Amino acid sequence: MPRRAGAPVRTLDLDPVYNSRLVTQLVNRLMVDGKKSTAERVVYRALDRVGERTGRSPVEVLEQAIKTVTPVLEVRWLVTYSRERREKHMDEKLAGEILDALEQQGGSFKKKDDMYRMAQANKAFAHYRW
Repeated sequence: MPRRAGAPVRTLDLDPVYNSRLVTQLVNRLMVDGKKSTAERVVYRALDRVGERTGRSPVEVLEQAIKTVTPVLEVRWLVTYSRERREKHMDEKLAGEILDALEQQGGSFKKKDDMYRMAQANKAFAHYRW
C-alpha cells in the first residue's frame, strides 16, 4: 500500500465532435493497445451509420440504447457483444449493436435480461436458511 495520497480521480474530457462524455467513454472502452485515433474513427463511423439509419441525433440514440442496457457495465457490454457480431467491419458491428440495444434486442440486451432473471430466481429462494 503506498504511503502517499491516492491518485486523484480524473474526469473525462468532452468528445471533440459530439461534445459528449458518453462518446469519450465509448472510445476509451473500445480502444485497444492505446490506439485512440483508430477507436475514435470506428466510433464516429458507427455513430454516423446510426444517425443515417434512424434519422435522429446519434448521441441521443446512443444514450437511449445505453439506458435500455442500463446496469453499471453497459458500455462494456455494448463493446464486448459488438466485437462478437458477424459484420465485416467494426464500425458496422458497433452500429448494429447500438441499434439492436435501442430495439431491445442483441447480445447486450440479452445479457441484461439474463442477469435480471437470475436475480429474480435468487430472490425467490432468499428466505431459505441453508
